[in-house]
Amino acid sequence: MENKQVSFLKTCINGINALSGIGILSIPYALSAGGWLSLILLILIAAAACFTGLLMRKCMDRNPNVTSYSDIASHAFGRKGKLVASFFTSLELYFVSTGLLIMEGDNLHKLSPNFALKLGSLSIDGRHSFVILAGVGFHGKGSLINLQGVPTALSLYAFCYGAHAMFPSIYNSMRKKNQFSKVMFISFVICTITYLSMAVLGYLIYGQNVQSQVTLNLPTQKLSSKIAIYTILAGPIAKYALTITPIATAIESVLPDRYQDSKSIGILVRMSLLISTVVMAMVLPSFQSLTSLSGAALIVIVSFFLPCACYLKIFKVYQKWGTELAGILTIMLMSVVVGAVGTYSSIAQTVKHN
Repeated sequence: MENKQVSFLKTCINGINALSGIGILSIPYALSAGGWLSLILLILIAAAACFTGLLMRKCMDRNPNVTSYSDIASHAFGRKGKLVASFFTSLELYFVSTGLLIMEGDNLHKLSPNFALKLGSLSIDGRHSFVILAGVGFHGKGSLINLQGVPTALSLYAFCYGAHAMFPSIYNSMRKKNQFSKVMFISFVICTITYLSMAVLGYLIYGQNVQSQVTLNLPTQKLSSKIAIYTILAGPIAKYALTITPIATAIESVLPDRYQDSKSIGILVRMSLLISTVVMAMVLPSFQSLTSLSGAALIVIVSFFLPCACYLKIFKVYQKWGTELAGILTIMLMSVVVGAVGTYSSIAQTVKHN
């Protein structure tokens, strides 16, 4: 399909696809961590993410040569801004790739908990076999609010809306760019309703016993559960290469010219990324720990803070106080708070569990 020829309907589908990711599996756990009232935070995060997406659209309209997330940062802050944006977006994709491996390993372990391979002194069970493979009812009422778990809930909610690096591509592919605001609204509403439904149903069914991936709560003796888990297993296999490729491309682009077209260097870069993500998946074996850390440390920067900062710099809104400036500064302040508190909470939980 040629650029700038995507219809409104297909653009909506692309927007929904960009926002719908592996975070949906951890949404019930996020609700169990924060309590029922934390759903208000999910809605607020969705609204803020939609707003920052529209800010990015305004930044792109300002300069026709701006076609990517890093271009927006470059237009606002120069080469340093582009490097910062590229670093955080690549790191975000790196964490997502690691999350795919953890998700694969956890669900394989769920299906085959007794599976193990012996390689000399090394034992590889179902949970770590991703290295080799690239009776339910409504139970608990749940707690109204759990202040101690709110940072975790916030981080996981933010993780679900980490699609801003893809918005410029979606916008530039549109046939009628003036409909982008409608696309954003429809995509965010549909995905937020989906997230809310998944959170409520998962929490009602499993209560405080819900695991970091809701599929791990499914009874494996049932055919329907096995189908659901096998479907989830297909996701990482299909998405891993697509997720890791932009990182490899970004690394190759900063290499000396004589190495950029070398196939052996390309293979070495990709093998290094594969090995490092596998090691990271073993260091952070908890899917919840990785997604909450990614949401707090990366998504709040890429999806909330940087779009606001770029918009302020490009349009110089900070020179005149108004409702828009107040809203932008509020989002930036909250992203800093959520990032700091969420990152600390995620690291503390990881250290505690290890």
